[in-house]
Amino acid sequence: MKLPDINLLDSSGRPIPKADTGYTGAGEGFGGQMRRWNPRPQTADAALLPSLKTGNARAEDLVRNHGLASNGVQLHVDNIVGHLFRLSYKPRWRALGISEADARAFASEVEAAFTEYAEDPINCWVDAERKRTLTMMIREVVATHSTVGEATGTAEWIENRPGSLFNTAIKLVNTHRICNPQNKPDSQSLRGGVEVDRFGAARRYWVRSTSINGLGLNNGLGDIWTPVDRETSWGRQQFLHVFEPRGDGQTRGANQFLSVMEQLPQLGKLQQTKLQNAIVNAMYAAVIESELGSEAAMEIIGGEMSTDKLTDYMATLADYHEGADIRLNGVKIPHLMPGENLKFTTSSNADNGFSELESSIIRWIAAGLNVPYEALAKDYSRTTYSSARASMMEGWRYYMGRRKIIASRWASMVFALWLEEALDRGIIRLPRGATRTFWEAKASWCNAEWIGSGRMAIDGLKEVKESILLIESGLSTYEKELAKMGEDYQEVFAQQVREMEERRNAGLPPPSWVKALALAPDQEEPEAAPATA
Repeated sequence: MKLPDINLLDSSGRPIPKADTGYTGAGEGFGGQMRRWNPRPQTADAALLPSLKTGNARAEDLVRNHGLASNGVQLHVDNIVGHLFRLSYKPRWRALGISEADARAFASEVEAAFTEYAEDPINCWVDAERKRTLTMMIREVVATHSTVGEATGTAEWIENRPGSLFNTAIKLVNTHRICNPQNKPDSQSLRGGVEVDRFGAARRYWVRSTSINGLGLNNGLGDIWTPVDRETSWGRQQFLHVFEPRGDGQTRGANQFLSVMEQLPQLGKLQQTKLQNAIVNAMYAAVIESELGSEAAMEIIGGEMSTDKLTDYMATLADYHEGADIRLNGVKIPHLMPGENLKFTTSSNADNGFSELESSIIRWIAAGLNVPYEALAKDYSRTTYSSARASMMEGWRYYMGRRKIIASRWASMVFALWLEEALDRGIIRLPRGATRTFWEAKASWCNAEWIGSGRMAIDGLKEVKESILLIESGLSTYEKELAKMGEDYQEVFAQQVREMEERRNAGLPPPSWVKALALAPDQEEPEAAPATA
């Protein structure tokens, strides 16, 4: 029942005008269309945690079964991580009381030792399951974060592994296993399987066991919960948890698919319905229509209306059409029974705006997943150089943020665990003269950059010239420009020195940049017009 409108009257009996709101978006809207839109103000956890399991399960189902969702996750993995996630170790030598030369020598030693441990493709010591190198682990972390909004794992200490110099290993943990023990309701200090202090900082995580009844018979979750402290008493991390919080006190990560959860399944149903429609329209090329009804046909063949007589009549028609093979110069001429008519059918509703509707929905999904439309839809038919570059640069900026916050943070936590053990066991020694120990300045000793996949080049020549101009004008460095290509400048320089020495020994002239520019002079290529649908 609709409540009556209430108007306040002044002393003269005239209605008192209602006060306008400061923002029209907080009012009833033009025509009152926003009158019933009254969402409750909620904290991040209050909005997320009640639907966390359902939302994550739906997102995982989409990634398993929907092509666009799977491609959206793969775009994150390929652009954020790539084929190799390289360590670029940069200890803050000023804060540590060592010289820059000592810091560079120490960094070179650490990088070599860590790469041997982390990227061992045979033993995979960095992974407690011994299935992944560090790069493979980071790719899985990014894929998991892109799907459910977070990634979790535990730091394990595994002794007596033949052939391994280190006991540190990382065990990835399925995010569904992080939940309140015995499925207790959330409280002020325990939310979403995470115990927090009065400031909201995580203190302990409750990890549910896996099922012993067979993964194919249930959800794979057991009935035992194990508490895992965030870190030890001396500060060694025990539980790894990465996500990007969006609100005060947020405990768990929110997956990106929540904003497009309605559109993705409906797009799949729309495509399936359209495909079925096209199949039905294409099944029949022609039909034979008869003007004779069933009773008239029975009169012609002198029989009564019965199933047997009708079957005999249909068999007679079939025999006639099979034998009526009349051709003229190889072209078949249809010869029909009296009263029959040959009618050709054409597929109707071939598109009827379906492509535009599908493209509009995919653009919405691309915006929700923060990936370029062209890459998500694998459709470059209407893309010019300028639009492709603008789309690529926008996506690249987003990927670099994700690389820093998710992939690099996870990798740095793994690196810190390894470096602590390497120093404690004397495999790696700090430079002489260092004024602060590892535990006194952990952040300075563990400071590192990570090099992932390079930025895609649409026009390689233009972008190489851009990099040269940036370096020559002092606006960039070889380190930054080569990092954009996914390369480590120190490795490139060392390789160039070796190649120049080999060319000199072989009697070959050194490479000439002037000749290279002469072979590829500046040229303005006409920008292609958008393709028509």
